[in-house]
Amino acid sequence: MATSEQPAITMYSTTWCPFCTSLRADLNSAGIEYAEVDVDRDPEAGELVKSLNNGNRVVPTLVFADGSSLTNPSVDEVQTQLAGSAR
Repeated sequence: MATSEQPAITMYSTTWCPFCTSLRADLNSAGIEYAEVDVDRDPEAGELVKSLNNGNRVVPTLVFADGSSLTNPSVDEVQTQLAGSAR
């Protein structure tokens, strides 16, 4: 179970990605807590993202506490994933 110190979601993103900006705003509006890692500043995070996306560094990529991931999801998909992992 995630605590306030460790959100249930880590969002791998960049500062220049419009999809990241949109998802960030949607998550904030929905009150969904997340940690964020900039793949441009963290090469290891970029490699993790590539490993989850068939060798492509696609952002935003979200990794959940249960190890599952979603790439460029809607906030509805994130909420569904969170509800499923809470069971």
